[in-house]
Amino acid sequence: MKLLRNTFFIAITLFAFQSFGQDKTFRDRLTFGLKAGINVNMIYDEEAEDFTADPLVGFAGGAFVTLPLGKFLALQPEVMFSQKGVKASGSVLGTSYTWKRMVNYLDIPLLFAIRPAEFINIYVGPQFGFRLSQKDSFTWGDNGIINQEDFDTDIRRFMLGIHTGLDFNVHHFVISPRVGLDLLDNRGDGSSTDPRYKNLTFQFTLGYRF
Repeated sequence: MKLLRNTFFIAITLFAFQSFGQDKTFRDRLTFGLKAGINVNMIYDEEAEDFTADPLVGFAGGAFVTLPLGKFLALQPEVMFSQKGVKASGSVLGTSYTWKRMVNYLDIPLLFAIRPAEFINIYVGPQFGFRLSQKDSFTWGDNGIINQEDFDTDIRRFMLGIHTGLDFNVHHFVISPRVGLDLLDNRGDGSSTDPRYKNLTFQFTLGYRF
């Protein structure tokens, strides 16, 4: 969580220098923006299946539109290319292995924004994810790496989740720490032999609004 602490520290430092000079016109009009950054993806399983994995870092980037509904409220739909992954290691029959999966998603958060002040927005809303592609890498002892880019036909292609977080506004720039949580697991119809899991994604982006 060091990255999260550093992000908030940078945001608060910037606000201390510019909060009184904030461009108030952004609050009253429709705006469009672009942003890019990283995902730190973790997984969980509420049914406690015997599977654990380490966080994996991927790219996140896309566009957003802010539609004012008054001084303190707004709607903000976003379209994001989002990489979410899993990596794990262990031992089978005395031989160590490592497994890594990177999955590319098209995520569409439909967010409701509360805007208590010029410099901060609070977001929450549903997120719809569409699985675009995936790449698996597996190493077992000295047997090398096996790369697989095909989908398991039983893996879920459409994902429903919750997206929440903050935007710190510094004139045209937007610093966005966010959290995404899958409501559905990855197995689709349940017949896949893949380990069952859901994504928990910490997203950090820097954006520019026009």
